[in-house]
Amino acid sequence: MPNNKDSRAPPPPMSGLSDGIAGDLVRLMPRDLVFVMRFMGESQFRLQSHFQDFIRAELAAAGVTAETHPMIHLFIESHAILLRDFVFSGVSLSRQFRVEEIERLIGDTTAMTRVDIWDQLKSHIETAEKQFRSQTGTLPKLLAAFEKPPGPLAGNEK
Repeated sequence: MPNNKDSRAPPPPMSGLSDGIAGDLVRLMPRDLVFVMRFMGESQFRLQSHFQDFIRAELAAAGVTAETHPMIHLFIESHAILLRDFVFSGVSLSRQFRVEEIERLIGDTTAMTRVDIWDQLKSHIETAEKQFRSQTGTLPKLLAAFEKPPGPLAGNEK
């Protein structure tokens, strides 16, 4: 349980901690890391086009067309993307591979995959921290919406 002394000490610099958290994540990889399939390129275009045609036909059967609803193409496109992503996510989630399976499949007996992932994790953690730090000057204004309102709160008046 933290004490008052803990809350007054400045936090340790984050740059040194990115090594530690990246190492922690790599140690958790056998349990927590899964590789999933991802459909890309023309496959995405074809499935999205299919759903656009499907939605357009279903709406037309219900009396909704571009003539009756001139902006309907925006609805059709956005919903086609949602349906496409639903299908691909469902398929991808049903085909997951653990890090040991990937290492065995690619013949990685030296665990270089894990080293590469650690390097990428560390780099991305440092980039995220640097990006956050670069925006700290604007944080007070952004966080103003989270401030406690002045005066007594409703229901707490005595």
